[in-house]
Amino acid sequence: MKPIVIIPARLESLRLPRKILIDIHGVPMIEHVRRRVLLSKNIKDVYIATCDKEIKECVEKYGGKVIMTKRDHLNGTSRVAEAVKGIKCDKVILVQGDEPLLLPSQLDKLSSQIQNDNNSLAWNATAPLESEQELHKHSFVKCSVINSQILYCFRKSPSHNNFETQKKYIRKILGLLAFKKDFLITITKNKAGIIEQLESIEQLRIIENSFPLTSISFEKTQASINEPEDIEIALNVLKNDDEQKGLLNKVLTF
Repeated sequence: MKPIVIIPARLESLRLPRKILIDIHGVPMIEHVRRRVLLSKNIKDVYIATCDKEIKECVEKYGGKVIMTKRDHLNGTSRVAEAVKGIKCDKVILVQGDEPLLLPSQLDKLSSQIQNDNNSLAWNATAPLESEQELHKHSFVKCSVINSQILYCFRKSPSHNNFETQKKYIRKILGLLAFKKDFLITITKNKAGIIEQLESIEQLRIIENSFPLTSISFEKTQASINEPEDIEIALNVLKNDDEQKGLLNKVLTF
């Protein structure tokens, strides 16, 4: 069975409120993400999970499917866990709604790998660090990876080694997560641990409860929109990158 995708979305983002509806070439960001997911060959279906009526109306205007959730979710993982309960599937992929440069080919790779992996419970896409600045940037979540297992997640590196050495075992967490459905529902019933609360990293729920989190390695990072300055970065990529220009054309003529 092909996995389904759920995109959690809310208006009250901490660093950039209402970013989910940012206009990108005449189309709101959440719709860019949804359409890029639909361009994937290995996805059964895609839903938006939200507590905001404005997002619901926006997505449904374009023909998208929406699942309304409670307002009190602290992260996208718990929102997706609520949304997926009524959907028949074995595995679910969480795509963050601030990924307007998502490559359908990356989603294809993630989907293919989790379909062929019956031993893991949860997966997260990771990519190499591109600069030392990213190692210390708070809005980028990083992780240490050994033998495809994510050992720990953090916002500022705890390592004392130089950047070139840290690049060998530290990678950037991307906004593509996947879960076995039953495990997702079970793990989100556990309370957030102290590190998850203080660091505000939802993947730590898995690690703090001693479950494995498998890294799916990508070679390239696509810029997400976390802070105001990220908008211009994303627009420049859409303007100058040939692959992204082709995808933008498909999105706008959907």
